[in-house]
Amino acid sequence: MTDTPRAGFRVRRFLLGGGDEPDPRFTLANERTFLAWIRTALAVIATAVAADTVMVSVWPTPLRQAIVVLLLLGGTALSVGAGFRWLGVERALRHGAPLPLSSLAPILVLVVLFGAAGALGFMVWPGL
Repeated sequence: MTDTPRAGFRVRRFLLGGGDEPDPRFTLANERTFLAWIRTALAVIATAVAADTVMVSVWPTPLRQAIVVLLLLGGTALSVGAGFRWLGVERALRHGAPLPLSSLAPILVLVVLFGAAGALGFMVWPGL
């Protein structure tokens, strides 16, 4: 029979690379930040669903599909990035290393920029 605490310890050691247990406040703050990025990713995905549902009669299908796909890919990238960000910060906390630079903000900026540019372009030049 497998000893569950030992198995959990091995998984934790594999994922986090050992190190010392950080102050729980830092771990919980890291978790709250992760959850905030997940909420943002869900909001981007919900925007894709809303754009596809509400804009059916307003935007032509190719433009609408392009914006929806961009938003879905962006929301997916944010959620995956949030998991990697959480893991990187947790590892840094455990090893007393500097916190890693986040790649999530630039992803979010690009998704919003291209999505808004596509929508604005169609509003200004409806014949696109």
